[in-house]
Amino acid sequence: MALRGLSRRIRQLGQIQRCSVMVAQEQTVRGLSQAASQPEPSADENEAVSPTFVNRNPRNLEQMALAVKDRGWKTTWPHRQFYHRLVFSRTQNHVTAQVFSSSSLVPVLSCSTKEWAVKKELASTNSVAACQAVGEVLAARCQQAGITRMVYRAIPWTYRSDAVQCFRAAIKEGGIILSEPRRKYVGT
Repeated sequence: MALRGLSRRIRQLGQIQRCSVMVAQEQTVRGLSQAASQPEPSADENEAVSPTFVNRNPRNLEQMALAVKDRGWKTTWPHRQFYHRLVFSRTQNHVTAQVFSSSSLVPVLSCSTKEWAVKKELASTNSVAACQAVGEVLAARCQQAGITRMVYRAIPWTYRSDAVQCFRAAIKEGGIILSEPRRKYVGT
């Protein structure tokens, strides 16, 4: 009988300890849910500039017109002073448009009537309608890539053709601006 009484007291003691642990947890949870008082920041801390800055968007200097444009030689054509350049070409069989970055010889974006998705919607792959379709598709791809401004300098003797004019109109209707902002020079 003494053992039964002793085991009963041990069980009661265990229940008391569990209750005291639960109460302590509730108090800490209440303490965590209340906002702690923060010290007022001083003006000097807010105005301090970090000595290291990591640019996570490699194109934001281009978008703000602060990035350096390669000038190249004055005698080279086409000029190399651009962030992105649009190149449009027509052959006897196909129409191709490519967007080049100033730092790369490989096109960033391209569209051509050689692609099956574009070719299957066209009756002819070198007509004025093909040029317009390539312009619309390239404008959509540029919008998705975040390129909204680029330089387009058509070859002077082909500039007035209907195909080139339809291509330019399709690019502009797609929301692409065919000129870049002038570079801003920040004084030191």
